Parts: sequence; C-alpha cells; structure tokens
Amino acid sequence: MVWRRWSIASRLFAANLLFVLVLTAGLAAAMVADAGSRTHEQTSQRMLSVATALADSPFVAAAAAAPDPSAVLQPYAQEVMRDAHVDFITIMDPRGIRWTHPNPAEIGKPYVGSIAQAQAGNTYFETTAGTLGPSVRVIVPIKDAAGTVTGMVAAGVTVSNVQVLVAARIPAVLGLATALLLAGSLAAWALGRYLKRVTFGWGPAELGQLFAYYESVLHSVREGLVLLDTHGSMVLYNDHAALLLGIDPPPSNSPGPRGQASGTRLDALGLPDSLRELLASGRTATDEVHLAGDRLLVVSQRPARAPGANSPAGTVATLRDHTELTGLAGRLNSTETLVEALRAQTHEHANRLHAIISLIELDRPREALDFAAAEHAQNVQLGGEFVGALDEPFLAALLLGKRAQADERGVELELTAAGTLPPDMLDARELVTLLGNLVDNAIEAAAAHGPHPTVWVDLLVADGSLTITVADNGPGLPTTDLDVLGRIGTTGKTSVAPGGRGYGMALIRRAAAALGGSVSGENDGGAVMTAVVPLTRGAAEGGTP
Repeated sequence: MVWRRWSIASRLFAANLLFVLVLTAGLAAAMVADAGSRTHEQTSQRMLSVATALADSPFVAAAAAAPDPSAVLQPYAQEVMRDAHVDFITIMDPRGIRWTHPNPAEIGKPYVGSIAQAQAGNTYFETTAGTLGPSVRVIVPIKDAAGTVTGMVAAGVTVSNVQVLVAARIPAVLGLATALLLAGSLAAWALGRYLKRVTFGWGPAELGQLFAYYESVLHSVREGLVLLDTHGSMVLYNDHAALLLGIDPPPSNSPGPRGQASGTRLDALGLPDSLRELLASGRTATDEVHLAGDRLLVVSQRPARAPGANSPAGTVATLRDHTELTGLAGRLNSTETLVEALRAQTHEHANRLHAIISLIELDRPREALDFAAAEHAQNVQLGGEFVGALDEPFLAALLLGKRAQADERGVELELTAAGTLPPDMLDARELVTLLGNLVDNAIEAAAAHGPHPTVWVDLLVADGSLTITVADNGPGLPTTDLDVLGRIGTTGKTSVAPGGRGYGMALIRRAAAALGGSVSGENDGGAVMTAVVPLTRGAAEGGTP
C-alpha cells in the first residue's frame, strides 16, 4: 500500500537507485575478478621471465654439470629472489631433487609439484600447494647444447602475495563503483524532480484515474474543445469540435488519447480565414462570432498555463454552435422588421388620414380625393413594380415597410428592381433576414451622418443569381474585412444585441451562407454591401415565414 501511494518520481528514483546498486555491485565484482585474472596473468608472465632467464643462464648450466650444484646455485638463487621479489626459486636435477630452496633444510628432497612436462622439455605453469603453501609458479627445463634436459628451474610467488596485489586494486575499483553509484543516484534524483514537477507529484493510479475522467469529459461535453501548442498546431480536439470544424474525428481505437491530433497544422484543416487566424494567434478572445460554412460559431480562447508557470504552454479554445440560436434571432429580427415597417406605415397612414379628414371638414372634398388617390397610386405602383418584377411578395412587403420606416427617420429610400425572381427558389425567411438587416444597417448609418441621408436598394435577377446591393451615403465601413465586422463587439455602436451592427453582420453572413451565397463590402462615398445568392431550389427548403 505504501508503494502504491508513491508518486511516479519516487518510484522512478527507488527503481533507478536499486538498479544502480545492482549494476554497481555486479560491475565491482566483475572488475575485482578481472583484476585478479590480470594480476595472476602478470605474475605468471613475470615468473616465466625469471625462470627462463635462469634456465638460459650459462652460469646455471655450468653449475648444473658441477659435482656439487647446490654449493654454487643456492647463494645465487637467494640473491635473485631478493632482487626479483620472488618468493621462491627452486633449481633441481632432471629427477626433481632440489639443488636450491628458500629453506635450506629442503635441499636434496624431491620437488613438490608436477615436473613431467619440464622433464619432457616443455615449460609448465601451475598453481599448487608446496612447502611454502599455495603458490603461482612456472617450471622451465635447463638444456645443454644437444637439447638434453640437465635440470629444471621453478620460480613462483605464494598465493597470499598475489591476493595482496589484487587487494591493492580494490580501493580503485570501489572508488569507481562509488562514483557510479553517486552519479546514478544524482541522475535519478534529478529525473525524479523533473517528473515530480511535470506530474505534480501524482502517482500512476491517480494519473490513470485523471486520464479516464479527462477522456470522459472531453468527449461528453456539448461544446467543441480544441487544444493548440505554442506553434499554432492542433494538439487535441473532441468529437464536437470535429463536427463543428468539419474535420474527421480520429478513430476511437487509435493509440494515445482519443482526439489527439499529433501536431496537425491549422493550414491543413481548411478552416475559414478568420477562425484560423484566431486559433493561430493564441490571443485571448471572449465570445467572438465566426462563420464556418453555414454555421455561426461563438469562440472563446484562453492561454493554457501549468500551475506555477509564467509562460503559456499553448491555448485552449471552446466552440459553441449558435446557428440555431442566430437563426431564431434572425427570424425574430425579420418579424420585428416587418412589425416595425407596419407600425411606420400605420403611423404614416394615420397622419395622411387625418389630413384627408381635415380637408373634408374644411369642405374641400376635391383636394381630399386627389390627395388620397395620389397616395394610393404611389403605393400601388411601388408594390406592383416589385411584385411584378421579382414575384416575391415578402420582399415587396418588406421594402414597402422599410420605405415608411426610412421616411419616419428622415432617410430617403430609393428602390430599384430588375429581372424575374422565380417562385419558391429561395428560403423567404433567410431572404428577409438578409435584406432586412442590410437595409436596417444602411438606414441607421445614413440617418446618423450629415444632411440628405439616402439609402439605395437594388435587386437584380440575372445569370441564375439574385444580386442585392444596398448603399448609403453614411460614414462608410470601418473595414471591408467582414470577418472583423462579423465579430460581436467590433462595431462602433453601443448596442450589440441582435439587430445591432455587430450581431447584424453575423446574421447577414449566416443568412447568405444558408442561401448558398456570399456577401462583400466596399466604400464608395459611403458603405456599399453586395450579396449574391444563386437561384437553386435547394435553398428554398426552409419554406416561408
């Protein structure tokens, strides 16, 4: 249970420390064994050199042929042992009877060890127990000019002395092992601190549980969630974000977190320019409206910072689909537009009715009749012109009401139309939303700017499309970038409620997209907005309001 409560850093440090300890112990044992093997080999070679030098010495060969070899060779062997730091040098006859020995009492006795190889004329190495104890020794034959073995030389050191040489190397081996242990422990400690920082001290079980929660939340929320790194590449997104952005969600059985985009560049996703610019910039945004196809997305974006970190690790963007909401707002806006137009017409007709009644009361019926007939002729002419030309009663009713509304605000509204609009080709609700908001924006801009405010509305049906052009002599557009104008809060108006320019532009662009068309803007003595809508029956699926 204690182990399970440890963090990843603690587990890694303990595991790495244990690994380094085992590795150090094994390495130290291997180095000690290697040092022993090397020392044994070096000792054997040194004994070979000493024994070979004695066996090849003319002095030793001559002494071996003398009547009393021990008298000559014993002092010589004692001197060589002192000078060469050899524990024993034993010179013997071909039968193995000693001529010399470190212990004079052993002279004349048989050699303890194997001599058969030397008697055959070969050099022989062995480690065996003799009169001085276990020793590493070499036996070299003494030969005359004819190659006959006339004696043998054995030189060696005791095993205890060899072990002393090995032990002399142990401190160096232990020092190296200690250095490895300290270096490995330091590396494990540094890596553990790094992992503790990046995992916030959580253990694998906690991280696994957190990941399970994270996966569930990521893919169950009804908002699009997008995570981007500091280079503007998409790192992670959920299923709803894939739906809103029109990208393929990764398969659920893919390795790693479901929704991981593996650093996909935004340029490769085919996103709208305004949305791609926002996501790539990493700037903070709150409820910005962006058009993605025929969807209106409300986007909020914040930097992603780890606890205690100063610089962001990326950005987190949330996407909400306001298409239905803005569609309802557009329909409400269209209804309000028609109601406002009817109210303006009612107010205007009430004034004119008062004028007619007053003329009658003044006993001037002829002038009253002429006044009423002129007004009726004008309305019939305007209504007939639009109904006859466009065959769209909703547009005619809307524009007639807008004229009354413009008159009420002191704005001259000039209407022109050309071509024949086939019936049931366009969704009347979206068309009323598009034209109503365009005219409302133009009337408001013209009314707030200088004398003789005028709005021009032209509807042209030609080449399989309906072109709507609305111009005014107001101050013009602050920018012709409709992506910027379509963001709520970028307008200079104080109101950003539905029907205001900030939201109205979003409604205009959404309605145009729903109709399969496009909207553009320019400045030419005022604002000029142009909407081009193709005439296809698929655009009329919404029916009539």
